[in-house]
Amino acid sequence: MGSRARVALVGANGHGLWHRRHVAAREDRVELVALCDPAPIAEPADAPVPATARRFTDHREMLATVSPDIVIICTPPHTHVPIATDALRAGCDVLLEKPPVLSVAEHHALATVLAETGRAVQVGFQALGSRALAMLIEAIQAGTLGSVTGVAAVASWQRSDAYYARAAWAGRRTVDGRPTLDGALVNPLAHAVMQALVVAHAASNGTGDPAIRSVELERYRTRPIEVEDTASLRCALADGPPVAVAVSLCGEEFIPGEIIVHGTDGRAVLEYPTDRLALPGEGEPTAIPGRVSLLDNLLDHRVDRVTPLLAPLRRTLPFTTLVDAITAAPPPTPIAAEWTVEYGTAPERYLRIPGVNEALRRCGERMGLLSEQGVPWASAPYRCEL
Repeated sequence: MGSRARVALVGANGHGLWHRRHVAAREDRVELVALCDPAPIAEPADAPVPATARRFTDHREMLATVSPDIVIICTPPHTHVPIATDALRAGCDVLLEKPPVLSVAEHHALATVLAETGRAVQVGFQALGSRALAMLIEAIQAGTLGSVTGVAAVASWQRSDAYYARAAWAGRRTVDGRPTLDGALVNPLAHAVMQALVVAHAASNGTGDPAIRSVELERYRTRPIEVEDTASLRCALADGPPVAVAVSLCGEEFIPGEIIVHGTDGRAVLEYPTDRLALPGEGEPTAIPGRVSLLDNLLDHRVDRVTPLLAPLRRTLPFTTLVDAITAAPPPTPIAAEWTVEYGTAPERYLRIPGVNEALRRCGERMGLLSEQGVPWASAPYRCEL
């Protein structure tokens, strides 16, 4: 495998442009040989299509024609399993955008194909390549925080009308009878959920069972959508401390995303989108350089199969278990207009929930749910044993 790896991208528009730029920056290691998208392929100045790259509208024709080494899949979540299955059976390794699958049954089905083919699947939870995350895990396992009593994730983002008009599956629970679950927990803030689960597993020295045993879940919506734009959850793991997540796409000031680790000897905070970390006694978080690209990691893994994948499919099973709980939960509770503030004009119109950031932060500090923070629009949580 000394020559450049042949890469094909399925889903060349939208977030696929990010992957195109990422591939272009690694032309010494990879060659983009094909792009596949049912829509005309955009060609912005910072993401040109190489003259040698073939264009397709059907991934099966692409696989049969160009025989790539790696297929990057950046398509709607409900299409991931069939495309990834076809790519694996064509002899390709796969970089699969998050969420990788939308049920535990899909996870097991794809894992079976993975075992049959002997190929590799790296899932696009890119924050798992963070050196700051690695340092946090090292500190936890060295006992710097004492015993970890809980891991929380807090994030407050904003999304406009345009966000919910970006695709036919945007804000939808299902499309054509298949789950899509395009809500805050499963799509835009999935990284917060995944980071929290990984950190909690690390608190058992990475040797415990990361399986989720029970879930308490609250989901809310401010718009006429089928999924949540604001949510909180708390779950118990088979081994390791509890995990709490509190997020909103209707926030006030921006909270990029914080993983808060509570310990008997102090607390640590990882701002996962920026790789900023504060360990006990350090005050403000400090940027920790050195994030590893998931594509680079996959390329290294292809060379020797000894280099471990940072985000293999099996590592995402606890996340997908939560997805199953979200699927089984009742529809999100509407938040009445009296509790929201509208600003901007369409398509850049936003809804804000006054006081939501304070409530999210209390959830993070107390390992709590929104209904436990005294907000007037909250409802009782959905509870399930797994």
